[in-house]
Amino acid sequence: MEMKVNLGKDSYPIYIKQGILDHVLEYIQPVFKGKKIAILSDDQVYSIYGDKLKTQLSSQYIVNEVIVEHGEQSKRFDILPSLYSQLLSFELSRTDLIIALGGGVIGDLAGFVASTYMRGVSFVQIPTSLLAQVDSSVGGKVAVDLPEGKNLVGAFKHPKMVLIDPLTLTTLDQRFIHDGMGEVIKYGCIFDRSLFDQIKSYASFEELFENIDDIIYRCVDLKRDVVEKDLYDFGDRMLLNFGHTLGHAIEQYYHFENYSHGEAVCIGMYQLTKMAEIKGLSEVGCADQIKEIAIQYNLPYEAHVQTKDLKQAMALDKKNMNAKLSYVLLKTIGESFVYPSDLSFIDVLKEV
Repeated sequence: MEMKVNLGKDSYPIYIKQGILDHVLEYIQPVFKGKKIAILSDDQVYSIYGDKLKTQLSSQYIVNEVIVEHGEQSKRFDILPSLYSQLLSFELSRTDLIIALGGGVIGDLAGFVASTYMRGVSFVQIPTSLLAQVDSSVGGKVAVDLPEGKNLVGAFKHPKMVLIDPLTLTTLDQRFIHDGMGEVIKYGCIFDRSLFDQIKSYASFEELFENIDDIIYRCVDLKRDVVEKDLYDFGDRMLLNFGHTLGHAIEQYYHFENYSHGEAVCIGMYQLTKMAEIKGLSEVGCADQIKEIAIQYNLPYEAHVQTKDLKQAMALDKKNMNAKLSYVLLKTIGESFVYPSDLSFIDVLKEV
């Protein structure tokens, strides 16, 4: 399966194919004529796929790896100098290439490094987690975290291509399958009732996996369409943030230790929809449907945090514009809208 994100000079192809990791060189060679490639990955992913990738690429390029510890803590702003130093030691130039091999953390981190090292180096996304494959590897948003919040230092940096191999999901810890399903469910909630119903129809993720290529393609195609219409996240693209305003605050409240991103987003989607129903902004029953599908895919829907404790993190949210937060709400499953309000919106619930 193949599609193209049409962004003029920043256009790039996305390939979705089981086993594509065995043929990466065939895709890289036509688009990269430089000499050196730096693979940025984490210790877990590189231990599984690093040698396979490096062996292929080393037949044509000088290849080195930059490895970080797995987990959100490796997206810290203060980790950047050590990464830049390693790239300088490798003598990576502006005409060379960075490959992001890993999940959402690695894609964000490698993309930010690529956008800033020597004022910009080309990079390729090879997402290995479900969350990264359906969402974060596409769209060009790259970032690192500050102690005050998630993704507060970032850029728009589009890859030269995205290579998605659904077979990498077979080596994922079950928790991170569930994590990725949080984002898959999000797409059904905001844009596509039929996708939501399809996900709900499966008895297990194993059954869903039989159609995984099509599901990834559908999610990526929905995101591609939005990105082409709204590159810089001021209009339709904001709908992709459904559940994220609360979700990011929950992640930060627990210092990124209790909940993964997809888990926190799922809590955010359910709790925000519950608030919207109380205020008469969402169709009654939407929250219950999200709760049911969350339980089905072993995702949490409540965090037992006082809403007053989340306000500080939400006040620093980068979606906070002109003293207003842009809440993404559902009219019904499959139909969403942006609702500007302030922090008092969440006061309808004492706890999420």
